[in-house]
Amino acid sequence: MEHNQADERFAALGLNLPPAPAPLGVYKPCLVDGKYLYLSGHGPVQDDKSLIIGRIGAALDMEQGKLAARQVGLTMLSTIKANLGSLNKVKRVIKVLGMVNCTPDFERHPYIINGCSELFAAVWGEENGIGVRSAVGFGSLPDNIPVEIEALFELY
Repeated sequence: MEHNQADERFAALGLNLPPAPAPLGVYKPCLVDGKYLYLSGHGPVQDDKSLIIGRIGAALDMEQGKLAARQVGLTMLSTIKANLGSLNKVKRVIKVLGMVNCTPDFERHPYIINGCSELFAAVWGEENGIGVRSAVGFGSLPDNIPVEIEALFELY
């Protein structure tokens, strides 16, 4: 994968980047340490700056949850572009932690987080866009968002 193609690959998907969110607490949205980029937990920010809201297995079904996870991924891409200027500066995805706000009987957490992981694979390619991952269920998330995701990337 040529490192100069992530922005082009994203453009080819025909998706919009929502506005990069401002922190709602005492933290930085992203931090560069040497050749590593750490992203704080992100929620599903929509193009109008509003959040997708609702618990999966109750207000939202699995497909809506997967789309919410993709929206979180788009929000993360927006933070990367806002802070680094280009997706091309990311060499690869190292680790993704996906947190799913769901009912106690819900068991398809990995399916939900695939919404984000498939986006990253499309942007950075199968080799560099897929890292290690955890997808876990939570009893609640901030503002009742359905998905929160944090990630670690390697930079060029």
